[in-house]
Amino acid sequence: MFSNQTLRPNRPSMINYSAPNLTEHPPRSLRVRIGGYAHLARLLDKARAVIAGTAGDFHYNCPIDKLFFTFTGITEDVMLAEIKTGKTDLQILTWVNERSKRAPHEVMAWSAWLEQVGPGSAEGHEWIASVIKGNKSEREDIRSFADNLDLDDYHSFGGKA
Repeated sequence: MFSNQTLRPNRPSMINYSAPNLTEHPPRSLRVRIGGYAHLARLLDKARAVIAGTAGDFHYNCPIDKLFFTFTGITEDVMLAEIKTGKTDLQILTWVNERSKRAPHEVMAWSAWLEQVGPGSAEGHEWIASVIKGNKSEREDIRSFADNLDLDDYHSFGGKA
């Protein structure tokens, strides 16, 4: 029997999502959904990395995390305490659903909105422009915070912007 390393000797080791090391790879995209919730996977990756001491430049309870907490009615401290118990993504989803009481159509609508929301203010647009410039990108399709995060994660870990 061969291991993944034997079959693909140049492939880096698999990502441990139970304790992700965000100094080696970015968290999952805001667009990855768990139970219909956009951003939940990314939030979990960042929280687990904070717990493991491997968050690097990523922050738990950032402004986008706060949008999730506001929508679900769960506080960041209560969520972090629950994540510290070692629950899986599915177990956390069940826990979130028990507390948020949001209907599936509300979760779908909010997630679609979150994937498209961008800066409303001039300062917000300037900030996104500074990230795009900092990544030395000439892309003109970065409109939302999700677009910006994906570009920044990609570039920060060696991709050509």
